[in-house]
Amino acid sequence: MSQDPEDGHRRWKHDGVRVIRGDQLDPASAQTPGMFRQVAIDHARVGAQKLWAGTVSIAPDAKTGVHHHGALESVIFVLRGRARMRWGDRLEYVAEAGPGDFIFVPPYVPHQEINADPSQPLDCVLVRSDNEAVVVNITDVEPAEKPESVHWIDPIHRGP
Repeated sequence: MSQDPEDGHRRWKHDGVRVIRGDQLDPASAQTPGMFRQVAIDHARVGAQKLWAGTVSIAPDAKTGVHHHGALESVIFVLRGRARMRWGDRLEYVAEAGPGDFIFVPPYVPHQEINADPSQPLDCVLVRSDNEAVVVNITDVEPAEKPESVHWIDPIHRGP
């Protein structure tokens, strides 16, 4: 029983490499004040089984509460602005990243994400190691920088 080579060609043409143009990102993600996410790659859009990728624009001075993302790994690439990350059992460690810098957040690391610039948005590309959004809020650790003016909230980062 031979297979029609044309069937293989059609399958790879539509199920092979996918290019998602910058003007084709999906803003249909839940949106809340302080954060604007657009999906590029996920299961629904391209059939990705183990990745989620998109862009995020964070309002000036926006901050998350203390949380971790379970077994997920996250990579953040800073396009514009200044990101500050605090992490550790008591958020005792801090680092900043600017345009062209990558941030890696390992599984289960308690952290707080902060737009370090009170006057400019922070624009990033975000890649996660799974399609499922996982967040575990940590309520027994005070945020190093209280999210008082603008809460960085979305379906993953819940507000107070």
